[in-house]
Amino acid sequence: MGKISRYAQRPALHSLIGAIFVWLGLAGAGLAQPVESFGAFKDRMEAVAVANGIDRDFYRAVMGPVTPDPSIPSLISGQPEFVTPIWAYLDARIGSGRIARGRAAVAANGGLLNAVGQRYGVDPYVLAAIWGMESDYGAVLSNRSLIKPIIPSLATLAHQRRGRVAEDEAELIAALAIAQARGSAEGLVGSWAGALGHLQLIPTAYLQYGQDGDGDGVADPHTSLADALASSANYLRGLGYRPGLDWGFEVEVPEGFDYLLADREAFRTIGFFAERGVARVAGREFTDLDIEVFLYVPAGAAGPKFLMTRNYLVFKGYNFSDSYAMAVAHLTDRLKGAGPFVASWPRGAQFPDRQQRIDIQTMLARLGYYGGVVDGNIGPVTQAAYARFQADAGLVADGFVTREAHRLLASAVQ
Repeated sequence: MGKISRYAQRPALHSLIGAIFVWLGLAGAGLAQPVESFGAFKDRMEAVAVANGIDRDFYRAVMGPVTPDPSIPSLISGQPEFVTPIWAYLDARIGSGRIARGRAAVAANGGLLNAVGQRYGVDPYVLAAIWGMESDYGAVLSNRSLIKPIIPSLATLAHQRRGRVAEDEAELIAALAIAQARGSAEGLVGSWAGALGHLQLIPTAYLQYGQDGDGDGVADPHTSLADALASSANYLRGLGYRPGLDWGFEVEVPEGFDYLLADREAFRTIGFFAERGVARVAGREFTDLDIEVFLYVPAGAAGPKFLMTRNYLVFKGYNFSDSYAMAVAHLTDRLKGAGPFVASWPRGAQFPDRQQRIDIQTMLARLGYYGGVVDGNIGPVTQAAYARFQADAGLVADGFVTREAHRLLASAVQ
């Protein structure tokens, strides 16, 4: 990738980001499938691009030759962090090889990581973990089957209307703004979802938070690790990362514990949970009982449990998947020399298929527990609704939605 100018020092581009989302927000929710031909999509986006500062002739020169990437639809439906059990995702993404490569990368780049961490107030091991998750410490950046021109990828994503139409169109406009600022789209490459460089920063974030980490006057996250680390550290701070705060703690809870307290919307002090018998695993001690946390039980009462700080939610700002955020958190610790989680995952759990997940949401809504969208995507809202059903049924209210949940709910609505 050629050198990219320092967007973080250009106020006009800051205002552009907000304008993009305001303009595109008028389009409403996505339909998860194309509603127009690709040619009609490009014609429509021309007006949006011009309204957001893209020169019309530049748009036509760049977008005119663009054709859909046929690999994108299957990649949308197969994102592993959203369709794989959390333990399988962690197994695949944090194996012994990645940990070993990560420790070697930290050793080789310790000075840079520490300097960036100190400058921005971000744990350097967090940056190393994101680097490992996003590009395997830079190894994938030369893989042309994975790293390709981002404007065709983003155009295809936006045309596909995968359910986040405004966001995808905003990323496309941001990529065009990056290309226009550097005078060409040539060499502007990244992932199939349009993310850039070693730590895979999305174009809108790079426009706002991109940093010149190596002092050469430009910010290039693809060829400069220093720029990539500084840009992502700046982005994490922008998302609300708090210096000196750990991501969380693996804990154990006493028999009969009220799992309705596992609510990410309700931050309480560690002391609150300690008073109710929650303790760190393996005899470890809490050092500050005043830290605000929430209880997270991603695999129910039978799996590992965590008290999470607000920094964990910052990881979700980087990628909204809990599996991804947990992987960054755990890889951070493994790079520091920690071992695996103490508790075991319930690997024998059987999960509902898509139709059963839709049924579960429908039945929870019918019973008055669920008011969200019936889309078959089991997230925190559905889990909280199921936990309330479990509590009223006299069950352990851990919100863990397995195939058994379908059976129990089907019995309840008869």
